[in-house]
Amino acid sequence: MLAVGRAIRGAVGFLTRIPVGGGEADWEAFRRAAYSLPLVGYLVGGLVGSVFFLPVQPPTLVAAYLVGLYLITGVTHADGLADLGDALAVHGDVDRTREVLKDSATGVGGALLLGVTLLVLALGVLSFAGIGSWRAFRLVVAAEVGAKLGMALLACYGRPAHDGLGAQLVGELSYRAFGPALLVSLPAVAAAPEGLAIALLAAVATGPAVGLAVLTWGHRTLDGVSGDLLGATNEMARALALHVGVSVWILT
Repeated sequence: MLAVGRAIRGAVGFLTRIPVGGGEADWEAFRRAAYSLPLVGYLVGGLVGSVFFLPVQPPTLVAAYLVGLYLITGVTHADGLADLGDALAVHGDVDRTREVLKDSATGVGGALLLGVTLLVLALGVLSFAGIGSWRAFRLVVAAEVGAKLGMALLACYGRPAHDGLGAQLVGELSYRAFGPALLVSLPAVAAAPEGLAIALLAAVATGPAVGLAVLTWGHRTLDGVSGDLLGATNEMARALALHVGVSVWILT
């Protein structure tokens, strides 16, 4: 149990700005525990999803969600998304693409992908208007858990593209570590409100689907997975999962 606690504390420190303290032992435990990623998804989703219980208008809910989300998680993963956008826009070999990913400056491609993803995220939250606070809360949690499960897929099935923070995580885990991560994600679908179970399942599944797409691109283009791709997967999966979840709920 001590190892589990250390892994979760390490994951909270890696994925959020919540001051949990911790040290090298927590980081090492986290690197070996892919299941800690979706567990933190419950924490983040629960915190930001609580805004849907506020008695305010939908645009204010969107603003509260976005402000709360990035106060809790910071902008590190969004920076990875911007770097991915720049890499997608560049024409060149593997070395050139890796160079762009490492460049701290944000180009047109990065600004565009970041802006579009934030717009998609905001519209996804706005689409929850009228579905009820509890349903919206459950969908937000499912989307967050799914996004972290997508990160776990990259970490477990990817190979390091180069030395760096991402390589310390990707290089440590194997595909066997994905099973426990998947298992701890299932409660996000449990005890679903009437008619919401399939939508919650779809929201959770969106994360690994995005992760698989990013993993395939990374292996083909970079010959591996970097920390930027982990962050980009988190941001894109969250935004898409909100739309998938509410769309499936409407259709079913």
